[in-house]
Amino acid sequence: MSHSGSGMSRLLAIMSRLRDPQNGCPWDLEQTFASIAPHTIEEAYEVVEAIESGDRAALCDELGDLLFQVVFYAQMGREEGCFDFETIAAAICDKMERRHPHIFRGADAPRVENADAQVAAWEETKAAERAAKAAGGVLDGVSTALPAITRALKLQGRAARVGFDWPQAADVLDKIEEEIGEVRQELPAASPDRLEDEVGDLLFACINLARKLKVDPESALRRCNRKFETRFRHIERELARAGRSPDEAGLEEMERLWVAAKQETGA
Repeated sequence: MSHSGSGMSRLLAIMSRLRDPQNGCPWDLEQTFASIAPHTIEEAYEVVEAIESGDRAALCDELGDLLFQVVFYAQMGREEGCFDFETIAAAICDKMERRHPHIFRGADAPRVENADAQVAAWEETKAAERAAKAAGGVLDGVSTALPAITRALKLQGRAARVGFDWPQAADVLDKIEEEIGEVRQELPAASPDRLEDEVGDLLFACINLARKLKVDPESALRRCNRKFETRFRHIERELARAGRSPDEAGLEEMERLWVAAKQETGA
């Protein structure tokens, strides 16, 4: 196969070959939009991981994997006759120009002074687009397929734009304390359904706090996960030096090592 032409043209040609009905790859030929979707989510998270690691070579590699997902969908869309890569590219070009009138409309466009103003203008344009498609509610269009944290954040943001929001972050702290109290009330009964409901309310309130503080809850939790992993691995190493494993140590000893790990790593 010739490697001449742009990288994008080459990639599209490779995808077409992989899906060739006679001589294509059996695995690629078996795939559908639904079967590829979980891989797309995985590839997106691997891009984030590469960014957080600071490894630019890995990031380049992961971005290629993510781009391949788009090309895969484009090929299947072309086969069905509903869209192709050019259709996808044209649609996002039109959207970006529509949502950045201050850049592409010239001197008659409204000015945008800073990033916050741009976010507000972006959301207003999106709201107008949704209204043009159908007269729906404020929360319409927030996909149920999103991860729960991301969807909660978007639902809260939509509600906040029409005034349904806490005035200050401190008010959300009061709500969190209220939700903790409700979890405590459910503990004696230990009803799994009620506990899930109340824990969900607590998590939703915590996400609301992050939003009010302009902290991305997904990034914050990922950072916390890394911190927990670092500290717990410290516990494992210290116990291993003594010829023991975590399940042989008591909670008090592991807690002591945990505190030591906090002091040693500063994390």
